[in-house]
Amino acid sequence: MKNILLLGDEAIAQGAIDGGLSGCYAYPGTPSTEIMEYIQHNKFACENNIHRVWSSNEKTAFESATGMSYAGKRSMVCFKHVGLNVAADAFMNSAITGINGGLVIVSADDPSMHSSQNEQDSRVYAKFAMIPVLEPCNQQEAYDMAYTAFELSENTGLPVMIRITTRLAHSRSNVETKPQKPQNNLHLPKSSKQFILLPAIARRNYESLIAKQKIMRELSEKSPFNKYHDGSDKSLGIITTGIGYNYLMENFVDKLCNYPVLKIVQYPLPYSLVEKIYCECDKILVVEEGYPVVEELLKGFISSNAKIIGRLSGAIPRTGELTPAVLAKALNIDSGKTCEIPDMLAPRPPQLCQGCGHRDVAEIINSAMSEYGKGRVFADIGCYTLMALPPFDAIDTCVEMGASITMAKGAADAGLVPSIAIIGDSTFTHSGMTGLLDAVNEKTPITVIISDNLTTGMTGGQDSSGTDRLVEICKGTGVEQEHIRMIVPLKKNFDENLAVLKEEMQYGGVSVIIAQRECIQTFARRVKNKTKI
Repeated sequence: MKNILLLGDEAIAQGAIDGGLSGCYAYPGTPSTEIMEYIQHNKFACENNIHRVWSSNEKTAFESATGMSYAGKRSMVCFKHVGLNVAADAFMNSAITGINGGLVIVSADDPSMHSSQNEQDSRVYAKFAMIPVLEPCNQQEAYDMAYTAFELSENTGLPVMIRITTRLAHSRSNVETKPQKPQNNLHLPKSSKQFILLPAIARRNYESLIAKQKIMRELSEKSPFNKYHDGSDKSLGIITTGIGYNYLMENFVDKLCNYPVLKIVQYPLPYSLVEKIYCECDKILVVEEGYPVVEELLKGFISSNAKIIGRLSGAIPRTGELTPAVLAKALNIDSGKTCEIPDMLAPRPPQLCQGCGHRDVAEIINSAMSEYGKGRVFADIGCYTLMALPPFDAIDTCVEMGASITMAKGAADAGLVPSIAIIGDSTFTHSGMTGLLDAVNEKTPITVIISDNLTTGMTGGQDSSGTDRLVEICKGTGVEQEHIRMIVPLKKNFDENLAVLKEEMQYGGVSVIIAQRECIQTFARRVKNKTKI
């Protein structure tokens, strides 16, 4: 252990390194930039091959960090508050998938807009996603939180946000470091379906997320970071968060405050401590940097106090649809007078159309991956997501638009090679190209299959932006021409297509296989329209 003079950003970086970090993914933006820069120049990070390369945007950064977490390693993603908007799709769904290796999100807010276009508070996003938040009040706490956040993430099974603000990020203080923790070993998720957000799986994951809220509250109650300081003058109680605690203490000689002070820096709110200060004091002053997040929560907590019931109290279920029968139960009305809405048809699982080219792609993937086992095929949003279902069971992830390539990249960065990404032509041009650029820039050993059905098939056959341009787009991102391969996914071409896939999986860089065959539905409509009189 030693003392180092560090910026708040640098304290987080050092804490993560000492906490067992395997990869940092980020896009530069004040006031978060120095986190990645510190890791890039850190001797230990260089010697231990901690991933530390800038991503094309915040979304690809988040997805790559999720991919590394999927592979069992501890990862961190960093950006400023508006970068969280770019990553919001991946961020929200990461709470539903949960994590495997610890995943820490650092969102640096910029109150007063020193170098930003708005003044949003990232805690609102975290509350929306229902994940734990840590909000350090000084550089030492920033280090300590980054050091322990991976364990909090792994203990809850959720990503953890560290929220900082400009003044903390860009001010310096002495920080005492802790012993270095080893990096996690490579290991895949225990549940083979955890990262496939088909509705049936997502609903189960959401139930689990709701159940974890009680655990998160209990951890906040016991957190060493949340502290209640008693005071002799009960006419006022002060609840303060993050750097606001420092601002408060600067107004008192020798840091002694006569009022009771509750410092909240780990969320969700520690309600027993809130209740304690509320019951003991005549008035409560809430001191926080950013939005009145705690103040709103506090008012809701105090005003309800068992007087308001609903979804939060459990009177109405937190999940599922609202129905007359649900309301009858909440109102203690005889449920016999109401009835559940019946299913009109027996439920049937969706499936790929007969004659769909995605079927042939799934078959060559399964054959090629048979010698490696499950857990290496990263899929995306589209019809081909149905490869997750029988009889194929060919993919291992489906998180959000464009995540296949970047998750495969993150998993490969963690050492999971070969890693395969399967993405449709429309999804590729929507949000897959930037992930491909990240992989090309680092020559990541992944094989990308663009299953090109010449349309946006899942939503009804709209025009696809990349039709007849995919080869040029891939060349434009820097993929080597000899590793851009075209195949036609038909059963008669199975052996030839399988040989191409196996060959590209052996290449130590980025390869793209474009499996092109028109969607069977748009083909049928085109033929029908041509024969119309």
